[in-house]
Amino acid sequence: MRTKMRSWVENLLKANYGSGGVVVDRFEGGDGPYCFEKAVVMRHDLGRMGEERKMEVFELLRCKAREVCGLKMMGRGNEQNGIPLTRLTLLLRRGSRAFKNGTAVADVFAKECARIKGFILSVVQSEDLSFCDQVRVMTNTDIVASPHGAQLTNMLFMDRGSSIMEFFPKGWLEHAGIGQYVFHWMANQLMMKHQGAWWDSIGNECPFPEQELECFLFHKDSQVGHNETYFAEWARKVLNHVRISKQEEASKKPQPISSACQC
Repeated sequence: MRTKMRSWVENLLKANYGSGGVVVDRFEGGDGPYCFEKAVVMRHDLGRMGEERKMEVFELLRCKAREVCGLKMMGRGNEQNGIPLTRLTLLLRRGSRAFKNGTAVADVFAKECARIKGFILSVVQSEDLSFCDQVRVMTNTDIVASPHGAQLTNMLFMDRGSSIMEFFPKGWLEHAGIGQYVFHWMANQLMMKHQGAWWDSIGNECPFPEQELECFLFHKDSQVGHNETYFAEWARKVLNHVRISKQEEASKKPQPISSACQC
């Protein structure tokens, strides 16, 4: 498999850049670290890595992205009148799996943030962000609430211990299979807290109830409704949990800044 992958990558490079200008490193120089100006990162064999090594890799990716974008290493920890500031970002998307009424959802989170001193809500449209905008937003986020979608991959740029709240359209819980838990798994890998998910229960019924794949395709790109009462209670619970964690964190001795970024 690795031989086939290596051959495929070499052919891809030659096709795009020509054989004359491509130098292929086969990484046969030992087990030391390698540094790249550009690289393709794949998740193949990630499960075989030890937890400590995975954390080093994630810290390195996070660190280098922040460095390239000119951001400070620590994205959190500011205070206002002695109260640790906590930032919640409502990360929106357009089209498939967008909220049907993003304004109403933002209002729910804004009210709950206003109840607790030190909480700040940001509402961000994911498609409008450059790469460094994405890094900056997530670096300065303690909690991200977002519909299921590729924009949640950016949780990589959040600090360890950050929280994720995820929302799904109707039909996903019944028909999407285990793939719908990908960001739950990713949060666990990154040592973040996936604070649960909400599956919309209102919407059109699948006309092919006995056909799982057809039903998934029917619901796949649907939009996400909202339940004001549930969202308010859920947000309140998560905000209080994070508030307590921040207070406990603030009472401890300052932690040393990661030295993983050594390239």
